[in-house]
Amino acid sequence: MSQSLSPALTERLQTSLFALRLGVFIVMFVWTMDKFVNPGHSVVVFEKYYGLGSSDLISYLIGALQLLLVLAFVTGIKKRFTYGLIFLMHGGSTLSAFAKYADPFNSLLFFAAWPMWAACFALYLLRDADIKFTIK
Repeated sequence: MSQSLSPALTERLQTSLFALRLGVFIVMFVWTMDKFVNPGHSVVVFEKYYGLGSSDLISYLIGALQLLLVLAFVTGIKKRFTYGLIFLMHGGSTLSAFAKYADPFNSLLFFAAWPMWAACFALYLLRDADIKFTIK
């Protein structure tokens, strides 16, 4: 049995989803910009956490694709696709650092990935209700 939300609750839900989307975007945008500002760092990350060889050129190409994705995500374009890719991409990043979680007190910052991944999941599940400041 479905129940309609009150206008006040609907507004709070939409504002909350926008805040989550903006917060996830900020992190993903900075990670994207790192590929342009410091491509060598991305090369090291790809090798260390994903076991993939890389180069500055590959970092720039991935950065360009990721930039398109995060801009589409923050504006709410093609939500099923963009929110889903953000969720999968952040999940891959979170799980690739799994060894860090075995030594939590020397890797505390890595634990911030889990609530962000949960936020990505919530955004994906509630994407149809996330309409504040989106492009239709």
